[in-house]
Amino acid sequence: MFRRTFWFTTGAATGVWATLKAQRAMRRVSPEGIAATAANRAVDTGRRALLFAQDVRAAMAEREDQLNDALGLSPRDRPAELPGQRAKAQLERKAARRRPAGRNPYHRNRDLKEDH
Repeated sequence: MFRRTFWFTTGAATGVWATLKAQRAMRRVSPEGIAATAANRAVDTGRRALLFAQDVRAAMAEREDQLNDALGLSPRDRPAELPGQRAKAQLERKAARRRPAGRNPYHRNRDLKEDH
């Protein structure tokens, strides 16, 4: 009697476990499950990339300080900005002068009046 009860309970528990396992697997391979997995992995990859970029910036700053110390340069001797940054700022100022203020030239409905 106890033997039958034991094996019946064991079989029922195994059936419940297998059913739950199968349902989880089906959810994982459903379109929503795949989308959720992809989104989670994308977020994790973004976090890892951000941490990597922060580590690279910190290492660059440390190495730059080491080189400046070795060359005897002080923060006052360094250029305030790179030449490329200066040229970019000049181009942006020229483009701003050409564009009329307050209007977006790329707006499709700029000539239409909208009543809201």
